[in-house]
Amino acid sequence: MAEPSSDRHLFLNRELSWLAFNERVLAEARNGSLPLHERTKFLAIVAGNLDEFFMVRVAGLRQQAQGGLVELPADGMLPGELLAAISERAHQMVNDQYAVWTRELLPLLAANGLQVLSRENLQPEQKAAARSWFQSNVFPALTPLAVDPGHPFPHLRNKSLNVAIVVRRSGQRRKKDAGESSLAVVQVPAVLPRLVPLPSTSGSAFLLLEELILLHASDLFPGYAVEQAAAFRLTRNWDLDIDEEDSQDLLASIQQELRRRDRGAVVRLELDAAVSQTIESQLRAALKLSPGDVYRVPGPLQLQDLTAISEPAVISNADSMVQIIGQKDLLLHHPYESFDPVVRFLDEAADDPNVLAIKQTLYRTTGDSPVARALVRASENGKQVAVLVELKARLDEANNIAWARRMEENGVHVVYGLIGLKTHCKVTLVVRREGNGIRRYVHLGTGNYNSATARLFTARTELADDVSALFNLLTGYSTQPNWKRLAVAPTTLHTKVLELIERETARARKGEPARIQAKMNSLVDPVVIRALYAASQAGVDVDLLVRGICCLRPGVPGLSEKIRVVSVVDRFLEHTRAFAFGVGPQTDVFMSSADWMPRNFHRRVEVMAPIEDPQLKQRVLDEVLGLGLRDNVKARQLESDGTYVPVPLQLDGQAVRSQMVALETARRVGQAPAEPVIRHVAAPIDKPPAVPGSTP
Repeated sequence: MAEPSSDRHLFLNRELSWLAFNERVLAEARNGSLPLHERTKFLAIVAGNLDEFFMVRVAGLRQQAQGGLVELPADGMLPGELLAAISERAHQMVNDQYAVWTRELLPLLAANGLQVLSRENLQPEQKAAARSWFQSNVFPALTPLAVDPGHPFPHLRNKSLNVAIVVRRSGQRRKKDAGESSLAVVQVPAVLPRLVPLPSTSGSAFLLLEELILLHASDLFPGYAVEQAAAFRLTRNWDLDIDEEDSQDLLASIQQELRRRDRGAVVRLELDAAVSQTIESQLRAALKLSPGDVYRVPGPLQLQDLTAISEPAVISNADSMVQIIGQKDLLLHHPYESFDPVVRFLDEAADDPNVLAIKQTLYRTTGDSPVARALVRASENGKQVAVLVELKARLDEANNIAWARRMEENGVHVVYGLIGLKTHCKVTLVVRREGNGIRRYVHLGTGNYNSATARLFTARTELADDVSALFNLLTGYSTQPNWKRLAVAPTTLHTKVLELIERETARARKGEPARIQAKMNSLVDPVVIRALYAASQAGVDVDLLVRGICCLRPGVPGLSEKIRVVSVVDRFLEHTRAFAFGVGPQTDVFMSSADWMPRNFHRRVEVMAPIEDPQLKQRVLDEVLGLGLRDNVKARQLESDGTYVPVPLQLDGQAVRSQMVALETARRVGQAPAEPVIRHVAAPIDKPPAVPGSTP
């Protein structure tokens, strides 16, 4: 064994330095100025980093310590003393990690309508739903494994979640002799979702899969009573040992080593902090671990899985859009987030053999429209494609006519809307064969099919029903349906907006909290404006982001002193139209293709759709509405005399430029476009065929 270097004081230890880095990452999870999803992301990074650290670095040090073959680092620390130092630092880090989760992030999730429940605090309705889920989805996949002289301790995969259960035969009296009890292990199926949804009176509620199994542990052992039960997780030596020079087939050697390393020695055991000493002792003995290798945690194991309930959806090229949308609603905030997912959604649908039909409205197109290209290809691939092209879209008539003709020539069913009405709504419906039935995927936009608007993707049944009915109305003979979730102009949208304003007005008159927030391009409709005045007089807080025309006069004593109007004109041309009515959990959030103008309410086909996913609702409130209302760099506030004045800085002097904050947020979560789109219409690259008599 090499002697420690005499100049060891010149160097910091590599492993301890790495742990110090991970502590700095953990500090970001504590940073209260970051969004909740970013804080949970940093917590996940810490957990994943520790997994890898134990699987490779700690495992290697243990091999050195046990084998006596030591390669001293420059700092000269011996494997034994280094392992002791790592254990002390790592235990403290895990304690700090779970302190952030339990004291800070878990309460914040609950405040944002996302509850992670334990089996002890379920309501009767939730218990019934949990039992139904367990019996239908989980119980058939479980394999209880006894641990006794005839059944050796099972081999458990690296980083797998498991449940340890101590049972005794029913009817036996419990004696001091521990031999009366038996240990069993149940592996938590990795193929099932970690988060089990449960009913909730507000927001969303989840139960961890291992908690669900623990709740019903007695079902797994008929004739036995469950004395104790706890979840645990183990980490194995996962390092590869490949001699590349002696390997004739490197690929085969690596595949063989990958299979072998799942038999690696266990280097860490994670346990519920409340677990009994009996279970810990039995597990340590079976896995050949010392007390220092055990990490008791006061919270869920494998925190990486839990970040999914708070983080915004990030589009991975590895997943198809229908897979993503099928799992959860998706909101894209353009131009700050990439427009690529919209194009991918149509490109994939055009080539997907299971897609039966695509229906879409097109109000404006660019000369080189990837959307129109995808629709043409879908028709060529034998799908039913129906497109409503609005020929009366101002300044885009020639483009729309050219694309309409090109699509018709390629077998697309092209219609031109309802007589006397412009079709201004932005809607796509993809009908896909799945299993023994079909599923419909909906895309709703607040502006045109370009990259300067907000978009919602969903597969919710009632919204899909409404969108199907809308296309039947636009393309064929159909009476006005009874809309389930959509408000549609020219029939129900105006009435719905007035009803929502009146609801907040009534709340304020009762002394209840009431608020209206809205973002749009223009506010002109006199009936809506009068309703907003009445809301202000009743005490409703009204905050409006109106980029362009605003006919409402804010700040007039006795009329509109509770109304604030802000206009943000900055680098990007936005077309987001989003509305929120209510305070706290009672807030209803909508996105729409319509401004609050007479033409939108009465002379156009428009839609307003509710945003029902709690995460996306909060995101609209924070990033679309709240951020714009906090802008004090590019925002101008409308005065009662019709002038616009700069919004003053906050008391803390912090400058907020909303568009740059939104762009930076998109970059941090990997959704920003490579080149932010500033122009309203991209320069054409491949023009559609020219229409005779049209201007080139």
